[in-house]
Amino acid sequence: MNDPDDIRNWLRLSDRITTSGKLDPSDPQRLAQIGVKRVINLALADHPEALAGAEAVMTAAGLAYTHIPVPFDAPQDAHYRAFVAALEVDETPVHVHCIMNWRVSAFFCRYHRERGMNEAEARTLMQKVWDPVTMDYANADKWAAFVAGEAE
Repeated sequence: MNDPDDIRNWLRLSDRITTSGKLDPSDPQRLAQIGVKRVINLALADHPEALAGAEAVMTAAGLAYTHIPVPFDAPQDAHYRAFVAALEVDETPVHVHCIMNWRVSAFFCRYHRERGMNEAEARTLMQKVWDPVTMDYANADKWAAFVAGEAE
């Protein structure tokens, strides 16, 4: 089966890792069909576009589920450490998502860089979705600091 690239801001980072923005109710089953075993969600559960009953929907699709709610105005190192722990718990295929894939792409930029990927390559992957360092938006300074590993 092919990747469901109609999911918002879908990216395949490797054979094991896929990312995206928001998921619709039918998407967890589609993820399971392409071999995903676990889902990590970085979005807030009360966001208007959040998947209602996400944990139950994931369980029904046979997917393990980890929710690490990251406030868009306050990404912290504790969130990043929880993300790394969830990502590295095992080697099963994992899908990481939020609402726009912005949080996720920033987390992976930092993750890739800390694991030896050069800065330019890590940023290029992130910039396929967004660029928290150069875009003009509220909280840009917080996300630039987070990506640089300088968050609280």
